[in-house]
Order: sequence, then C-alpha cells, then structure tokens
Amino acid sequence: MENLILSLNVVLPLFLMIVLGYGLRVLKIWDTHTINGMNTVVFKVFLPVLLFINVYQTDIAGVFNLKLMLFAIFSVILIFLITWGIICLIEKENPKRGVLIQAIFRSNFVIFGIPIATSLCGAESTGAAALLVAVIVPLFNVLAVITLETFRGSRIHVRKILRGIVTNPLIIGSLLGLLFLAIGIKLPSAIEKTISDLSKVTTPLALVILGASFTFSSVRCNLRNLCIGLLGKLVLAPVIFLPLAIMFDLKGTSLAILLAIFGSPPAVSSFSMAKQMDGDADLAGQLVVFGSMFSVITMFIWIFILKEGQFI
Repeated sequence: MENLILSLNVVLPLFLMIVLGYGLRVLKIWDTHTINGMNTVVFKVFLPVLLFINVYQTDIAGVFNLKLMLFAIFSVILIFLITWGIICLIEKENPKRGVLIQAIFRSNFVIFGIPIATSLCGAESTGAAALLVAVIVPLFNVLAVITLETFRGSRIHVRKILRGIVTNPLIIGSLLGLLFLAIGIKLPSAIEKTISDLSKVTTPLALVILGASFTFSSVRCNLRNLCIGLLGKLVLAPVIFLPLAIMFDLKGTSLAILLAIFGSPPAVSSFSMAKQMDGDADLAGQLVVFGSMFSVITMFIWIFILKEGQFI
C-alpha cells in the first residue's frame, strides 16, 4: 500500500497540472495564440534555464555514470533500429512511417520524465538527468531528422542536422552549465538565486501548457496507428529495456532516469518537427496528446512495479 500511495503521489501532481491547462483552454482563459507564445517561451527560455542551473549546481564527479550514459545511448539507437524495421513492414504510407518511428524512440524526457525521476529519487537524480539531456536530446534530434527526411524522400543534409543540434536551446542550456563548471565560473549569489527561482517555474508551466494544447479531433482514421505507436512507446519499450537495465545492475537513481527516458510519452516537439518536414502532422499531434494522457496510467504502473521490486 505504501508503494501504491507513493506511485500515486508522484504521478497525480503531473496529471492535475495537465488537467488545469486543459481546463483553462476550455474556459477560454487562454487562446491558441497565447498557448503557442507561452510554449515558445518555455522551450527557448525556461527549459534551458532549468537545465543550466541543474548542471551548474551538480557535483559532476558524484553523479556522472558512464554505464548509465552508454546504456541510454545504445538503447535509444536500438529502439530506433528495431522500430524502423517493424514500422516499415506494417505501415505503407511514408508520412505515417516517419511519425510512428519518431513517436516510439523519442520521448518527452525533459518536460515529463525529469520531474518523475526527481520525485522518485530527489535532487541528485535531477543533476544526473540534466547531464544525460546533453547527450540524449541531440541524439533524439539527429535520429528524428534522419527519419523524417528519409520518409519525405529528401536527401539527408548533414549540415542542416548539425545546425539544428548546435542551435537547440535545451542543448545550449546543458552545455553552458557544463562550461561554467569546467572553467570554474561562479555566478553572483543574486544572479544564481534569480536563475534558480526561474527554473522552479518551468515544470508546472510546461505541463499546464501541454494540457492546454490538447485537442480531441477525430481519431477514427488514425486509430490503428495510434494503438501501434502508444503500445510501442508506453509498453513495449519499457518492458524490453527496463529489465535489461536491471540485468546490467542499473538501479536506484539510474533506473529512475531510464524509466523517464523509456516510459515518458512522445516528445511535444515531435509534432512541430513532423509538420515542418511533411510528416503526418495530425497523427503526430494525436500521439503526443493521447500518449501524454495514457502515460499517466502506464507511468503509475511502472513506478509501482519497480518500487515493489525494490529496484528504485
């Protein structure tokens, strides 16, 4: 019962923030223009600030885990390759292929996953997760661009991929934190406190905006692909890779971070990327929306199972 209550306490606040955002949208307190503007601010300002301060205030020697980093990298690549092969067999339309592959390997690690890891294991997991973001987010971006470009029928432009990586605000925030740590730059206490206070706004605001972005348009034509994408992302990926992580003795904080990577819903940015690169934007948006909804249930189940097994 204790683990059941703990699992509920970890997931329920995230769900309530999402519900609040949707309620504000229904009450017309926020319109589409406002939501889009605030989403841009979160992505370009608040999330980079959060990642910067998490890395900056982290004892790298204490949280750096080479085994965790290598396992996460190889697992994401393996999910990508397996998904590519399976989706090409069961789906014939290229715009849908790219979107499905992206949805399964690319998770909402920063907005949804990190708060869960922090709730489970405390602040020490935040620093370790922020370090992993500097590696995993570029990997997500590279694989997503390769996927969508391939199924758009275009030639893959390496320069375009590299430009997208170096200009990604999340990557910039993480790398700046690492740079400040490496050089030994100390922020004045007033500036550090300001940045720290701003970072505390990030997760609640991002989740509220995510809820406000929900639109329940017709899903009948995409029902089959929705089931495929969500089953692969929320069930099969964790079923395969969490036990593997335990076999490699990745438990506690490391396993909580891997749960955040494998068990989180499809990334919110996957919708905008699919729209810009001629993927099936309707399917991409529905995968994000319904993935975020159902992940509240699946994440609750995963947390309960891992706590009962005393793995985290």
